[in-house]
Amino acid sequence: WTTATATTVYHTVTGNRHQSVFCVALHFLQIDQLMNMADLFDLSGKKALVTGGSMGLGRGFALALAQAGADVAIIARNETAGNSVVEEIKALGRESMFAKCDVADKAQVQAMIQQVVGKFGRLDIGVNNAGIAILGADEEIDKQSWDEVIAVNLTGTFLCAQAEAQQMIKQSPPGGKIINVASMSASIANCNASYDASKAGVVHMTKTLAAEWGQYNINVNSISPSYVLTPLHASTPVEVRKRIRELTPLGHVQRVEDLYGPIIFLASEASNYMTGHDLMVDGGHTLNAWLTPLGRSVPPRVSPEEETVQLKRDLDTLKVEYDAHGINPNVHPEIANAFKSAFGIKD
Repeated sequence: WTTATATTVYHTVTGNRHQSVFCVALHFLQIDQLMNMADLFDLSGKKALVTGGSMGLGRGFALALAQAGADVAIIARNETAGNSVVEEIKALGRESMFAKCDVADKAQVQAMIQQVVGKFGRLDIGVNNAGIAILGADEEIDKQSWDEVIAVNLTGTFLCAQAEAQQMIKQSPPGGKIINVASMSASIANCNASYDASKAGVVHMTKTLAAEWGQYNINVNSISPSYVLTPLHASTPVEVRKRIRELTPLGHVQRVEDLYGPIIFLASEASNYMTGHDLMVDGGHTLNAWLTPLGRSVPPRVSPEEETVQLKRDLDTLKVEYDAHGINPNVHPEIANAFKSAFGIKD
């Protein structure tokens, strides 16, 4: 239904009936326009890959893309966990596959792209999410640890983006969406120099690649989450989560599902005229420059109990026990200790 059709209906109806029929015509026009808006976010028929897709944020990104209609390849080093996500995607009625890959190894990355294209026929969306952090005081961290973080987070992201772009350039029609997962740590100091530097590098590298590859209709953007409640952070104690809420203007700890909308936006036609942008999705955390607790006039959209709903489901899937707050102090306790140290929380 188009504006021309609605106008034709209007002009061909006479008498007292014309106003009501014209209103019906406009009603259908509005419905059609709304459907067209929804189509902007529809990923049906798109072929995607997600690195680090076997757990946490990567798993969430993969499931979000699949729910929006895309077929999704899971790229990770953990084959068992990766194949589990593949089955979740297939249960949604989408095609999926697993490819084992160390993103810091160029030969493995090139082979992985060939596997994905061999299965799907093309590549429309690349989500470069694989990343690591090695915790410790920066005056004590060794060069090997520094090199490992840079190799995975920065070099690995570049190698994947490069291989994805090579495929997107030569396919017909050319083009696609490359989404590099950065972090709010690219913008603020989080007392982990190797991680912070690697993510800052991802943000600026994204801008450079966007400027170079726009000529091929390739959009390159990054997305910067904050502290996200994934199973990796299951050990973070109540005091740390409370502190994060106090420092975040929107008043709750970030959940994986808070990133579903942003990742679909970046992967879809809705973002076709945006490139080289870092999409900060942090609840306003980086706006609080003084790191002082913020007051609230109304309750946040998500309560402390609601924050942990998906986390508990994920821990159930992993068969990990937890308390009423979704906490297991034995899951990566070094992460909890790093948070407590950063926020000055004593045991």
